[in-house]
Formats: sequence, C-alpha cells, structure tokens
Amino acid sequence: MAGKRISRRNFVNDVTQAGLAFTIVPRHVLGGRGFVAPSDKLNIASIGCGGKGWSDIQGVSAENIYALCDVDWHSAQDAFTAYPQAKKFRDFREMLDREGKNIDAVTVSTPDHVHAAATMAALRMDKPVFCQKPLARTLGEVRAVAAEAGRRRLPTQMGNQGHTFEGMRQIREWVEAGVIGPVREVNYWTNRPIWPQGIDRPLEAFNTPPWIDWNLWLGPAPERPYAPNYAPFNWRGWWDFGTGALGDMACHGMDAAFWGLDLRYPTKIESETTEHHDESPPKSSRVTYWFPERNGRPEVKVVWRDGGLWPPRPAALESAVSWPPEDIGGQMWIGDSGALLAGMYGENPRLVDPVKDKELKASPPAQVYPRSPGVYAEWLNAIKGGPMPNSNFAGYSGPLTEMVLLGCLAVRTGTTLTVNPSTGEITSPTIPAEWMRPHYRDGWSL
Repeated sequence: MAGKRISRRNFVNDVTQAGLAFTIVPRHVLGGRGFVAPSDKLNIASIGCGGKGWSDIQGVSAENIYALCDVDWHSAQDAFTAYPQAKKFRDFREMLDREGKNIDAVTVSTPDHVHAAATMAALRMDKPVFCQKPLARTLGEVRAVAAEAGRRRLPTQMGNQGHTFEGMRQIREWVEAGVIGPVREVNYWTNRPIWPQGIDRPLEAFNTPPWIDWNLWLGPAPERPYAPNYAPFNWRGWWDFGTGALGDMACHGMDAAFWGLDLRYPTKIESETTEHHDESPPKSSRVTYWFPERNGRPEVKVVWRDGGLWPPRPAALESAVSWPPEDIGGQMWIGDSGALLAGMYGENPRLVDPVKDKELKASPPAQVYPRSPGVYAEWLNAIKGGPMPNSNFAGYSGPLTEMVLLGCLAVRTGTTLTVNPSTGEITSPTIPAEWMRPHYRDGWSL
C-alpha cells in the first residue's frame, strides 16, 4: 500500500511541536543551482504590515509571504502591492483561525499593546514567532509570553537587530579582554521621543479614517475614541498603547550592557523626569539603574537619557569630534582604565582615547563569540533546524525586556523602585495591578 504523502508544512509543524531539530535538504541541491522550489519555502503570516512591519516582511521575503494582516489598509498598502497573491485580513484572530493549518511562522509588528495577544495566539498554535521590540507592553505580559515560548521550545526572535551586529560582539570581547578595565558605569542616550508625549488626552472629536478599523486597532486596550494623537504613529507616547522613549529604544541600546555584562535584574532604579502626566510618558527622563556585583564584576550603574539629554563630554575625546556623536543615540562605557563609545545598536565601537583606539584596531582581542547571519536569518534558520535564535523569548529577550520595563515603571510612578535582583520582583513601591498585567477587553485574551 502506498504511504501517505506528508506535506512539508505538516512536517515543519509536527517537528516544531515535538521540539526536535531537523534539516531539510534544499531543492536546489537536487534540482540545479539557484533553484528553490516553492515547497522549500516557509509560509509566513505577518501581523502588522506598515512601518516596521513592512521592513520585517522584507526581512523574510526569501520565504513565501502567505498572509498579511493589518487594521490600517493604507499603512499596509506597500505590502499588499508587493504580494498581491497573499491572503489579506484585518483581524489576526480570524487569520489564524482560518489559515493556521497553512501557516508555518508568524511575524508580529503591531503597536506594543497588541504584541502579547498576537504572539500568544500564534505560540498556542505552535507557530514560531518573530516579534518586534519591546516583547510586550507590561511585565506580566512579557513573563507570560516568555514562559509559553519556553514550554513549547519554539524558535522565537525579538526584533532587537543590534544583537546580531558585529559591534555587539566586539564590545563584549573588548570588555572581557580588559581593554577598559572593570566597567563601573554605562551611559545611554537617544533622540527619542520623536512623537508627542508628556501631554494630556485629547478632548476634541475626530472621525475615524475609513481605512482604519478602530475597534481592532484598540485590540485589548481600554475603549477610547479615535484621535490622530494615537494612530497611525503617535501611540508610543501613551501608556495604554506604548512604552515611551525608554521602551522604544532601550531594547536596542541597553542590550549591549545587558548581554556584555550579564546584568539581569537591578537592585534599584531611580527616575528623574520633566512634568508628570498620568496617561503619557514625560518629554524627557533620566533613569538610573544599579546592578549588583555579578560573576566577579563590580556593581554597575547604567544611566538612560532621552528627550534631548545626554552625558557630559568625555575629557579624552578629540576636540574635532562633535558631542553627542550619534544622531539616533549612543552609548558610553566607563571602566577603570578607559572608556568606549558606540552607536545605539552597538555599531562602530571605538575607544574615547584616539591613541589607544588606534592601537586596539591594529591588534584587537581574539574573536570569542560566533558572528550572526542577521536577525531574520537566525530565526528562519532555527525554524529549519538550526540553533535557537540569540534573542529568543524565553532565554534572552524576555529578561531583557523585563529589565527595560522595570525602568518604564520607575518613570511612570515618578519614584525610585527597589527590586529583588534574584527574582525581578518589585519590593517597593506598590505598583497598580493594571500596570503589571492589564485587564483585556471582552473578546481578547492573553
């Protein structure tokens, strides 16, 4: 009797659910150079197709873009035009219900407040997920997502692309080689926010544009009327939808210190901000984290600045170099015997002292950490049997996002947070339950 034919898609799903590694022999090995059969490609479904969602779609475009979902069909137009054959949806729940059996993997590139609901829905269908940073809007959601991904052992990846960059590895190798001595302080700064925040809720009445499904855009968030202050871009400046400048960029910037110094949870976080608003993060903030001694390293102070704030110019920096040197933002590591600068994503690391920098570049420390093929390639390779992505939810990006969101809570409360460095639990002050894990509207679940 002839054996039952098993589709590649079912094979991918079955092996992923079993948590096993496997290798598929590409069709081009059998059928000629440069040829990739459609059956060798993953069926990708994308939740959120405009803005960063569009660049995420382009990042996985070597696969088959099978389904596209967005509540704003104007923002999604580039993706719709590029992939006219893709199935189109407004509601990711409908997409997963109807097409789940045909989908191999999912990208999530929505506003922060929908990350957890969309990601969990895909994980519970045993779909590998690529989710933009931050992994979720609140600590409780992050912990739930990371735990679910860990239980299912699925290939997951957060979109903090700097974690795959050469500079990220160089910084860690330099620090571990003692190039700047024991690190005592790391400073970060960014040009964010580049959207309005530090404001009150708009009271004007607006008509919702016909191309936006406002009910679906709100998703699990509390009901409120549409306003252009929220969509399509300014949602980052509202606690109900986003995480402000810190939540937007620290998963990029603070990634280098978190990984390079193995920081984990802090003991204390102090927040200094401009005028406080209940619903919107402040226009500017300085957030100072204290991390305990760990693995033989001294206590480290990490200072985050946004809204036009940056650290003092280092004395050893050449006078011809402008300060601050990066447009988007950057970082400065201060050790007992020197300091280094790098971009927000860890790119272009260099020593502040030009003479020492020239010597370092001429004779750098040995490469210790494997180089990455890229943030999307890591994820796709893992789905096809390669190693787990470096910024997977359970093992890395979940804890990284927790550290960032603890800072957001310090900003939101306007107080100093004390934290149990072993568990990440906040010991004071008492945080409202809704800020830790929000109550979802009817029809939505985590």
